[in-house]
Amino acid sequence: MTRSADPLDEVVIGAALLAGGANVIMQLGVPGVGHGVLESRVDSGNLFHHPAKRTRTTITYLAVATMGTEDDRRRYRRAVNRVHAHVHSDESSAVAYNAFDPELQLWVAACLFKGFEDAYTAMRGRPIPRERRAALYAAAAPLGTTLQVRPEMWPPDLAAFDDYWRTGLARTRIDEPVRRMLVDIAELRFLPAVLRVPFRRLHLLLTTGFLPPEFRARMGLRWSDRDQRRFDRLTAAIGAVALRLPGPLRRFPFNVLLHDLRRRIRTGRPLV
Repeated sequence: MTRSADPLDEVVIGAALLAGGANVIMQLGVPGVGHGVLESRVDSGNLFHHPAKRTRTTITYLAVATMGTEDDRRRYRRAVNRVHAHVHSDESSAVAYNAFDPELQLWVAACLFKGFEDAYTAMRGRPIPRERRAALYAAAAPLGTTLQVRPEMWPPDLAAFDDYWRTGLARTRIDEPVRRMLVDIAELRFLPAVLRVPFRRLHLLLTTGFLPPEFRARMGLRWSDRDQRRFDRLTAAIGAVALRLPGPLRRFPFNVLLHDLRRRIRTGRPLV
């Protein structure tokens, strides 16, 4: 297979469809992010009330950050900021948070990069070569800088990122209200039964498999050697097919949602 000139091109589909559930858990493992989602007053962005819309807006953000132009990013930033203006703690909140906090957004962006990286590794069944990992990391900066993360906040190289990640893992904490919400996400309880029942066990396997051991412990999710073997076989089989698809199919649904965003811009429809 010919290697894509875009280092994120090969892993976009894997990160979105394989590591998504685990990525949400990691992001919300920082209390300011977890309670920001749990207590959010923005009903239109609630996964349990509007699962299709929430999924669309989340994947559109990833598409804009990884495949969009600067104009796409600027427009989507403005639209997201209008929503984030309503996401902040008040006197009744369990922890202080604000969706505009660049430190919280940096953690979310770091989790997104780990999702790309972990999907890349799982689908190939081997570690990423150092030069390839560095290229992926350099291309991932817009995952944060598309919103409020300043470019100088993004760790300058992989060694700095790995230090940041280890420090971030140590400060994660999942209290019981957030844990219950995350278990519901892992078990697809936001979907109707006709979709939840056939895919629940598969989604739980992938979600748990992509989680670092620290997060499995915080979530109370069991994981055995047998589970690891099943996870490895499944992700390798998916990778054997997905990584051989033509470019437009490999980039789906990111390319479709980026096209939808530009259509929304042309027709004056809401972007989020």
